[in-house]
Order: sequence, then C-alpha cells, then structure tokens
Amino acid sequence: MKHPDYNSPSELKNLLDSFGFSMQKKFGQNFLINEDARNKIIDALEITPGQKVWEVGPGLGAMTNGILERGADLTVFEIDKGFASLIREFFSDYQKEGKFTLVEGDVLKTWKAYYEQNGQADRFFGNLPYNIAATIIANTIENNVRFEKCVFTVQKEVAQRMCAKEGSEDYSSFSVLCNWAYDVKPLIDLAGGNFWPKPNVDSRAVVLTKKKDFPQCNNPSLFIKMQRALFSSRRKNVRNNLSNFLCNNELTMQVLSECNIDPNKRAEVLTIQQMLSLSDKINELRK
Repeated sequence: MKHPDYNSPSELKNLLDSFGFSMQKKFGQNFLINEDARNKIIDALEITPGQKVWEVGPGLGAMTNGILERGADLTVFEIDKGFASLIREFFSDYQKEGKFTLVEGDVLKTWKAYYEQNGQADRFFGNLPYNIAATIIANTIENNVRFEKCVFTVQKEVAQRMCAKEGSEDYSSFSVLCNWAYDVKPLIDLAGGNFWPKPNVDSRAVVLTKKKDFPQCNNPSLFIKMQRALFSSRRKNVRNNLSNFLCNNELTMQVLSECNIDPNKRAEVLTIQQMLSLSDKINELRK
C-alpha cells in the first residue's frame, strides 16, 4: 500500500475517511506534519543499523518510516486497531525482512511480556500523552529496564517537569523519576500548528540518555512509591507526607533524623540523593 503524504493534513484525512477511521482524543492522537521536525527528532535517537528500537503510538507511520530508513530493527506498539491495520500494510516489506514488528494493544499492558520474550531494546521513542509517559517510565525503571536513549514528545509543561531540578517550580515526582535514571535534555519546541489535528497545547521533544553512574538503591519499588508520596500534598512538609506513607510517625522521625533531613522541609527542595537515602533507611529499619 502506498504511503500518504505525511506533511498533508488533507491527504491524511482523506485516507482515514476512505477506511471509515477517525482520530480518537482518548488516545492523544496528533500527527506531526512538519518533516524537518520529524527528521530532527529521529536524528536525536542516533540510530545505527541493526539497533533495536521501540516506538509507542506510530499512528500512520510518519516517524516509523524514518526510523526504518535508518536501518533500525523496529517494534511498534499501537492501541488503535484501525491504525494498526494500515501500518501493517504500509510496512509489510520490512515485516517480511524481519525488520518490523507490530504489537497491538495498550503498551502499558503489552510491553513487559514482549520484553521478557524478546529482550531489551536500545532506543525507546514516542509521542506520548502525559499519563502514559509517566507510567511507562515508572514501569520500565521499576523493572530495571533502562534504554540507552529515549526521545519522547510530550506536552511542553510535562517536558518542563521532566527536566526540572530540585528547588524549581516544576520539580515533581515525575522529575525525580526521570532524572534518577536518565540525563534529561530538551530537544525542540513544537507549537500546535506542527500537528494535525492541531492541539490546544504546545509540545516539546526531550532526550533521555541512560545515566552511566546510575544512583542505586536497595529497593527501587519502595523508592518510587515513597518519592511519589512525598509529593502527594505539595503544601505539606516532608514529615507529614512521609508519616502518611509509613503510617508511623515514630519511624518517620527516626528516618529523617538519621538521614539529616529537616522534617519541616518540603519535597521540592530535596535532592534525588536525599530521597534515595530516605528510601534505603526505611528499607533497612523495616527489616
């Protein structure tokens, strides 16, 4: 099947209409129709031939096409059955060569089984709604799966949280999670006019590079849950949020004291290393 002109909203619309398909807001579907932006984002993945790449939400395959042209061994995760049927046709030749694999369904439900059967990818890529971005990053890190490089396009305010450092207004649980496992840098800002349909928000592509010196902790699952709890009520101090999490005020005060953390501070001023120390101390004392 012939590929549509990925830069033409009218051609993309006509293709969807001809099959009776429509864009679904619940899946956060917007096509990047700026070819220069697509190339810059794909270039940031730094793909070399034969590398394994995962793509979430390929849509009609505009980015997929560019990734395959760079020689990747690509797996795409697509929840929309209509889009899945089209990209299966678009990339049938690559599929026959063993270079293209389509995994249908919700990536949050399918990625782990696929990973366990097929192993680690080198690159991870996608144009992601916020809730998926936060959850998939948490899921992979908690399962000790970190990619050499990720490039995600998200809402600009989400990207600001991903890049934020302690003490800044945008610093959040999501900031901690991203910066714990990766070095995070902004790549390119994309106004709504770069997409079809045009979203009401601006977007930003960010690059996540696997940290060479990954700050270890004794219980990653505990750390992830604890640091979320610390940000659960931003107006409350560390003592209150941690006490609610542990359901034990005495243990809370002991942990904070042994980690030399002022109980009256708020989570947004704590460094990732301080939170890791808290998590390790909780893990130790609970035993």
